[in-house]
Amino acid sequence: MKRFLIEREIPGASTLTMTDLCEIARTSNAAVDSLGVPYTWVTSYVAGDKIYCVHEAEDAETILEHARRGGFPANLVVEVTNEFGPHTAEYVAA
Repeated sequence: MKRFLIEREIPGASTLTMTDLCEIARTSNAAVDSLGVPYTWVTSYVAGDKIYCVHEAEDAETILEHARRGGFPANLVVEVTNEFGPHTAEYVAA
């Protein structure tokens, strides 16, 4: 599966309570279950008026279908083409 980064613009996102986030998670899980195809919600981050999600699916259309079924915005959906971090500094090219 491919990994995607999803940006969701949600005014007041940073004020969502744990109860709110629990309901959003339940709705997302139900949308995942209804898709009938391989799909993994990896994690989400709340920052300001946005929620950034990392999901895995076969294609961007499946990501958008999950958003439609869950009633979530998906203002930006981009495929993650690589990952790196502090450990990358140790990489030695062959």
